[in-house]
Amino acid sequence: MDDFLVHLVDVQLYHRKSLTLSEINLSISPGEFVYLIGKTGSGKTTLLRSLYGDIPVNEGEIKVAGFDLRKLTQRKTPYLRRKLGIIFQDFQLLTDRSVKDNLLFVMKATGWKNKQLIDLRIEEVLKMVSLEGKAYKMPHELSGGEQQKVVIARALINDPLVIIADEPTGNLDPDISDEIINLLHNIKKDGVAVIMATHDYRLIEKFPSRIIKVEDNKVAEFN
Repeated sequence: MDDFLVHLVDVQLYHRKSLTLSEINLSISPGEFVYLIGKTGSGKTTLLRSLYGDIPVNEGEIKVAGFDLRKLTQRKTPYLRRKLGIIFQDFQLLTDRSVKDNLLFVMKATGWKNKQLIDLRIEEVLKMVSLEGKAYKMPHELSGGEQQKVVIARALINDPLVIIADEPTGNLDPDISDEIINLLHNIKKDGVAVIMATHDYRLIEKFPSRIIKVEDNKVAEFN
């Protein structure tokens, strides 16, 4: 079990007291890229939210990045999330702050204090996502693809063990989508596990990897 960054055994997930997903058995190793597919409303987002402690798990066994989520208290949830990078479709950037200040907001919230180390890390992650020289740009001055790269930089800021991405290319054109997925596939080379929900089968064909399908309240390997 300790070999897995994500490990679920017989997990049941509920949304508003209604059973959404049952008997989930899923293991994801370091450096693994997993696509999560399924119809809208099938429970993909519910599954992803359970992994970062946003939905409580009361049945089964679930461990993520070394944390037992059945024992996770509200006080310890921020410590879990420091081990995770979360990427949303709708960016969720602070529109009144520069790229650097968006990253700084997360860093201060997760305990960074040394200004020299902060500046160095911001420079590193912006270089990783090819946004050198954009630190003082405002979100509205960036293209959609560049904004999503800022979101990825924000997800990488704490050197996470697991990246959780919910439809990260949903609002982007194909060329930019390819660039984003290529970036995420490169991240896994550092031993990071990447779990990405998507409806874009073109991307799956172009960048093949393991596929998990959510259907009929179940989660299963898709071949």
